[in-house]
Amino acid sequence: MDTLTHHTAMNEATKTTKDITKKVKVESFDISRSDETLDLAKDLAKFIKDNKLTTNVQGKEFVNVEGWQYAGSRLGIVPIVEHVINVSSPEEMKYQAKVTLFDLRHNATVGAGFAVCSNKESGKKFYQEFAIMSMAQTRAIGKAYRNCLAWIIRAAGYEPTPAEEMDYNTNTQAAAPAPAAAVAQAVPAMQVVPAEAPAVAAEQAAPVQYATASQKEEIIRLLNHPVITRPEKTKMLLNINRLDEERAVQAIAKLRKAIDDRENGEKAAA
Repeated sequence: MDTLTHHTAMNEATKTTKDITKKVKVESFDISRSDETLDLAKDLAKFIKDNKLTTNVQGKEFVNVEGWQYAGSRLGIVPIVEHVINVSSPEEMKYQAKVTLFDLRHNATVGAGFAVCSNKESGKKFYQEFAIMSMAQTRAIGKAYRNCLAWIIRAAGYEPTPAEEMDYNTNTQAAAPAPAAAVAQAVPAMQVVPAEAPAVAAEQAAPVQYATASQKEEIIRLLNHPVITRPEKTKMLLNINRLDEERAVQAIAKLRKAIDDRENGEKAAA
């Protein structure tokens, strides 16, 4: 297939897809409402867990592209493959893909993602061409959703990066062991625990008690209050899984105080 024919076929496929999506009736969550945001986060967390749609990387859970697609579908957002380009060389088989996200409710494009896949990557040396091309599309879908919906995946309790992107982290070679002297020099002085203080070392090694599900739900509920700004909401959601119980209590107290202060300020101004 020549280049002109290929692009014509891709354009027709995209056009057909968009024409079809315009006719679909959508029932989806309204993320501007706090109760629906909480329901979506809970539903998403359950769906991902029940269907085992995560990959564990160094103790952290990363959602597979199917989980991101489910999140998008509940919001009426579907992926459209705009193009897949062969960018191979004689030494490497490589494909690049672009995916856009189409909002069925508002009849508009709301995001996009680019991705590549190569047989030079770790574990893909013997992949056939169709598999390389397919993985490029899969990664682009995940990337597009990540650019648009990372906050809801974080709110559901998972890392806001598609699992398929983590493939890149397996493509590095293990470093040679460093000399003992170099390791000693690389350790900051403030991290050295004196031998005569075993109690302190034990305390530092104690596991962190992260925020409970009910605390996260309360934080999300408060963040959806109209007086909380979008930057404040985004910042908190991106860090919500790093909060321990004590910091979660502090965050809830600060949010409640901010809401009270701003509401009282608006009433006084009126």
